[in-house]
Amino acid sequence: MLLIIGNGRLITRGLPNELIENGAVVIEKTFIKEVGDTAVLRDKYQTARFIDARGGVIMPGLINAHNHIYSAFARGLSVKGYAPRSFPEILDGLWWTIDRNLQLEDTYLSAMYTYLECIKNGCTTVFDHHASYGGIRGSLFRIADAAKELGVRTSLCYEVSDRDGEEKMREAVAENADFIKFAMADKTDMIKGMMGLHASFTLSDKTMELCKENTPQGIGYHIHVAEGIEDVNDSLEKYGKHVINRLFDLGILGKKTITGHCIHVGEKEMDIIKETDTMVVHNPESNMGNAVGIPPCMEMVRRGILLGLGTDGYTNDMLESEKVANIIHKHELKDPGAAWSEVPQMLFQNNAAMCARSFETKIGVLETGAAADVIVSDYIPQTPMTADNCDGHILFGMSGRSVVTTVINGVVKMENRELVDIDGDEILAKCREQSAGLWKRING
Repeated sequence: MLLIIGNGRLITRGLPNELIENGAVVIEKTFIKEVGDTAVLRDKYQTARFIDARGGVIMPGLINAHNHIYSAFARGLSVKGYAPRSFPEILDGLWWTIDRNLQLEDTYLSAMYTYLECIKNGCTTVFDHHASYGGIRGSLFRIADAAKELGVRTSLCYEVSDRDGEEKMREAVAENADFIKFAMADKTDMIKGMMGLHASFTLSDKTMELCKENTPQGIGYHIHVAEGIEDVNDSLEKYGKHVINRLFDLGILGKKTITGHCIHVGEKEMDIIKETDTMVVHNPESNMGNAVGIPPCMEMVRRGILLGLGTDGYTNDMLESEKVANIIHKHELKDPGAAWSEVPQMLFQNNAAMCARSFETKIGVLETGAAADVIVSDYIPQTPMTADNCDGHILFGMSGRSVVTTVINGVVKMENRELVDIDGDEILAKCREQSAGLWKRING
């Protein structure tokens, strides 16, 4: 049966972007069949099921270009003796402590919670960078189980690192390699795999060569780059070159590769990123929380680098991250004119362009033949809303919790804030029970 979502202000995010005042989108199976005026399309497809947007905003599902599912059970956790004064202390004292204690069921339920939150916040596609050194083998497959159960489009990788020894490093490489093969054989276009790498300072040349040997042609890398200044100093001291130069020499950069953060990069490094057509993802809230600095995002956009927006596990609300990114670059540059166009470009155009390098289906746009990933916000503007000013309305008038309806791959996952065929209360109850066990293991 056909599905029509209509009676709302529809934002296409096409080229050019259009806003249809009383717009509707027709969905057939997993694809968009047609976009246009609500009255015209309802008359044309009279037997279609109709979801009323009630004057709200209809737009493509949001995309998170860098997330950490494994961080889901950190909320409220107090680790004994944890009082960090630097980024390395944050990593070792909190995040590596959590992932060293994560078992497969922890990973699975962390994923169930994360994907549930994504549905509630209108995020329909997630690029995740996973670590669970307490349970490596099978971890990506358990995350994929959760993604399949809740129906969220996702790209997964495992964070390879030397930090816990060679045996676990090799297990991590093998987990990536096995999952990449699994994802390549999957024909749904809902699951993709990448080769995950932690950061330069936890990776030897030998380890990165092993990762390369286990990465099939056409598959990219997902790696943290120059997030903290310690990453830069380590590369300079050990290899006599900046992180980006080292990754370039090792053949890690390229069109399919995602580099997270890129805070401490200079002009020559940005030249290399641009020349190799490597992707970068900005994670504003995480960067501020870790006190690691602010990347030169406005300059990256000016140079034509494909710069997307992620959350680094800080939140699953992409509109929240958009708001923070808008503010911090104004503050950092002392320029009230900064980030007005660049940040929406990162979230809406660039994240979609990044998806195009991994997924076959067109994502992030409402047009014929694109993926049927559609969300509805209950936002009703108090001033005129057009294709030219809709980004301002979204920035100041919406949040993730404004989303009332979420459709992914043509399947209604939430309608008028009611989850469809998903028992959210049961998932949260299981998460509370499972996380309590994790916390007990961590604190003894």
